[in-house]
Amino acid sequence: MTEPGPYLDRMRQTVPLVHNITNFVAMNVMANVLLAAGASPAMVHAREEAAEFAALAQTLTVNIGTADPAWGSAMEEAAGTMNRLGRPWVLDPVGVAATRFRRDLAGRLVALRPTVVRGNASEIRALAGLTGSARGVDAGDSVEAATDAARALAEQTGGIVAVSGPVDFVTDGRAGYRVANGHALMARVTALGCSLNGVIGAFCAGQSPLEATVAALAFYGAAGEEAAGRAAGPGSFLPAFLDALAAQTPEGLDAAARVERA
Repeated sequence: MTEPGPYLDRMRQTVPLVHNITNFVAMNVMANVLLAAGASPAMVHAREEAAEFAALAQTLTVNIGTADPAWGSAMEEAAGTMNRLGRPWVLDPVGVAATRFRRDLAGRLVALRPTVVRGNASEIRALAGLTGSARGVDAGDSVEAATDAARALAEQTGGIVAVSGPVDFVTDGRAGYRVANGHALMARVTALGCSLNGVIGAFCAGQSPLEATVAALAFYGAAGEEAAGRAAGPGSFLPAFLDALAAQTPEGLDAAARVERA
């Protein structure tokens, strides 16, 4: 791919409206992350309006972390709207292996062919029909153990699959990239993983999904590295991270990104 900086620049120029059907834990953090990155967030999950609102947005993210049957229907209907309009949407199958409800809902959402599926290694393995060693919403498998599953899932959906971990893996089923940006403190602040979905969605609006996803991961991880250098721990990391997202420039991102073909 080309350097990630231009993808950040184009996202900020367009200020995409990102419709997020996410979980209760993530809403506030995710909205602030998207604002800091340069996008426009909206948190709309009621079934009565989700599909209608999706038509107003440039991109959609769906996160099953605290879904219930009504939210599940809203997710499916909003995703259907994006498919009908040819706009991107991102699926985060949080804790998909934990319960039958999550497995069934995620299966229906995967059948709607998301533009991007982003999850940890155990979640991606579960979606691809493999066993894993997840603990609730936490991964028990390495990114490397999920690369074949990611490629297979990408071929199934016709979209992009991103496996999050110390070194992220992104594939469209053929090409693959590894993104080595990030910091361990990011995993110690709740909802930062969920918030990444919104950034991926924002980058994908009007841009090639594979390269845009890689650029979003590099941008997010580079901001984490910058914030970690100023933070004393998880409590001070979050405001430093928001500042780092806002301060990142396309040129700075190109210099900081650690991306390689896989």
